[in-house]
Order: sequence, then structure tokens, then C-alpha cells
Amino acid sequence: MTGRRGLLVLLVAAVAALAAFASPFAASSPDGLSAVARDHGFAADRSMAAARRDAPFSDYAVPGVGGDRTSKGLSGLIGVTLVFGAAAGTGLALRRRHRGAA
Repeated sequence: MTGRRGLLVLLVAAVAALAAFASPFAASSPDGLSAVARDHGFAADRSMAAARRDAPFSDYAVPGVGGDRTSKGLSGLIGVTLVFGAAAGTGLALRRRHRGAA
């Protein structure tokens, strides 16, 4: 695997490894969105609390996975996979659309 495809595979593997192994060590303080929600008073809203509780990756954890670090690492890996899949799908769709117009 050489060229651009090899570099792409290497970069995706590096990002996935970083997400899986570094995310468990992320700071436990609230992120930017949580801090803004708390500062503006809508973090305590009951409907928002229910939405956060029922979210698939609430608190950056995968439900049913034992161990906090394992759960957060898996959550990071799933997030990277979803974002990469969405970007790759969008890129392929735009590429096909561009080829069809030419």
C-alpha cells in the first residue's frame, strides 16, 4: 500500500488509536457545551436532563461496557468511526456527482 491510499490508512489508524487510547484520560471537567449550558441555566432543565440521560453516549461512555476507561475509549473509537464514515460517504457522493456532471 503506497501513495495516498497508504497514507490515508495510516492516518485513520493513528486517529483511531488516539481516540481509543487517549480519550479515557481526557479531563473530567465539563466540556465547552456543558459549561455554557450550566452558565446559562438550561443544564438543569428537566427535559434536557432526560435527553442527556437517554443519549446513546451520555457522559462519553458506552452503556453496558464495564470499566470507565474501557467505556470511554470505546466511545471515542465509535465517534471517530462515525465521523470518518460520514466524511467518506459525503466525499464519495460528491465525487460521483462530479463525475456524472462532467
